[in-house]
Amino acid sequence: MLIANCDLGAVTRFAWTGFEIGIRQLGNDMAIEIEKKYRLTNKQHESVRRRLPEIGAKFQGEEFEENTLYGGKGLAVDRSVLRLRRVGDSALLTYKERLHTFSSIEHRREDETRVDDPAALNTILAALGFTPALVYEKRRETWVWGKTEIVIDELPFGLFMEIEGKERDIRAIETRLAVKNLKTENLTYPQLTLENGKKSHGIIEARFKRPRRP
Repeated sequence: MLIANCDLGAVTRFAWTGFEIGIRQLGNDMAIEIEKKYRLTNKQHESVRRRLPEIGAKFQGEEFEENTLYGGKGLAVDRSVLRLRRVGDSALLTYKERLHTFSSIEHRREDETRVDDPAALNTILAALGFTPALVYEKRRETWVWGKTEIVIDELPFGLFMEIEGKERDIRAIETRLAVKNLKTENLTYPQLTLENGKKSHGIIEARFKRPRRP
């Protein structure tokens, strides 16, 4: 879940038993973010979309995203990421960094800011030595059940669902949806893009197929 109308916010994320937990520090306020991701089959995808309104979830809309991850000095997909996410005419720039820890729990820092002119920002990043290294497209449906957000994602390499909220609410939605054999997906979309994308002009891309022109 993104925080609107904020410039920079530090986030520490933890991955544990299939949940991603983020602690975001904004000024003196701190919020804990918990989410769980699932890989869906076509049948499970149909079942989830049918069951969501039946359990009282409210449809919030759908959007198409283009996510660009940059390469440059100090950046590596498995350690630190600089991402520009475009949705229509708006965009969000995010920096993520895995923090060193003696714990088996994964910690990540995350800073993000909204961008009014993605094309101009892309030019600035290029001038600073950061160039696109990886791109993935995504179609996302967003639903809300109480204070919990459910998103259904379609990417060129599969169908996914994420549930974000309190752990007990995530469990409750899992139970209410009653979808058999749900499998947790622990890899991030960038990692999945590295596995499934195709290299084009030096950039690894996972894009939807465009209809052929007659």
